[in-house]
Amino acid sequence: MSPLKNLIAKSGLALAAGLLLAGSPAVQAQDAVAGKAVFDANCAVCHSIDANVVGPALKNVHERRGDEWLVKFVQNSQELVQAGDKDAVEVFEKFNKMPMPAFGTSLSEDEIKNVIAYIKDESSKPAAAAEVAPVAEATDATATPPAAQAEVDFLDLPPVLLYTFLLAALIILLTALVLVMMFRLFIPMLGESIYDEDFRSSFAGRVLFLLKGDATVMTGKAKDKIHSTHDFDGIQEYDNDLPPWWKALFYVTIIFAVGYMLHYHVFKTGALQDEEYEMEMQEAAVFAANNADDPNAVTDYEVLTEAAALESGKSIYNTNCAACHGTEGQGTVGPNLTDEYWLHGGDVNEIFKTIKYGVPAKGMVPWQGKLTKDQILEVSSYILSLQGTNPANAKEPQGDKE
Repeated sequence: MSPLKNLIAKSGLALAAGLLLAGSPAVQAQDAVAGKAVFDANCAVCHSIDANVVGPALKNVHERRGDEWLVKFVQNSQELVQAGDKDAVEVFEKFNKMPMPAFGTSLSEDEIKNVIAYIKDESSKPAAAAEVAPVAEATDATATPPAAQAEVDFLDLPPVLLYTFLLAALIILLTALVLVMMFRLFIPMLGESIYDEDFRSSFAGRVLFLLKGDATVMTGKAKDKIHSTHDFDGIQEYDNDLPPWWKALFYVTIIFAVGYMLHYHVFKTGALQDEEYEMEMQEAAVFAANNADDPNAVTDYEVLTEAAALESGKSIYNTNCAACHGTEGQGTVGPNLTDEYWLHGGDVNEIFKTIKYGVPAKGMVPWQGKLTKDQILEVSSYILSLQGTNPANAKEPQGDKE
């Protein structure tokens, strides 16, 4: 019986070891599943596996830092930074000195290790881009690429255009030569008569003498006649003509003013500034309606007050916003949402735009594409419902008072 007992004992141990080894991957997989739930609830707002968001990409972070360091960093990152930990300081400096919320009081060590297990599991998966690459290549092969607009040198233009430009240049040159020859032929024939006052005051005479360098036609004549009564402290005034170009421009402004008054104020065939402004605002509204992603689009949302909408907004807030603004809106990494001070406006439409387009410079990601318009309006209304709740440990006011 003794050999039989030994055989049974050895077989039991082997079976137990086999079950343990066989169950190990399942346990790890279970940890990753639990870690995904924790990650989605607390970390997905600021982190992605493959891309930098508010914080760094987490792919293979366990290989760069180690599990023990990651647990400490998640529990209280600022404690490591203040202690001078090289890696913690590097991450803090690289990502705009945005402090990561301390999860040491809200997450257990096992939950943090489950998150690390999830990161390891995701890091071991092939990149999504590599999986869809063949499909993209096939699509590109059948698609017609858009024509690129390349600059064309002048000499590379079609010959017809080059000949046209050359012919136009020759015509201009020949016209100039003919005019010069005519002046050289006919002016000597006129002799001294070109200096007669009648000829000089004519249009042809003015043009001729302007070409000869006489600018009187533009500046007027200097009479050198002193006003008898315009003498002050030894300063005298000459009674010279105003420049003809100035007088012509003055007459043009008078004609323009009469036409302007008739057009805008008498016949009312033109739009005044107020009307132009209203038309431009209507055009802008049409443009904004056709472009849903225009951050300057005018919105006129009203605050939601229904209990169902506010409850939905609270659920969205707890899932996506509480990590940075606190579960009660008291502010942690992000500002306090319960006081009367706002960095980007406290109207429901201003809050809606802040959530939709984010504030990337300050670490807030845009939520368009992740939340629908109705969801953004619900969470905006819920945030406004937190006004005056005065939660404990509220962050100091930031921004302007509304």
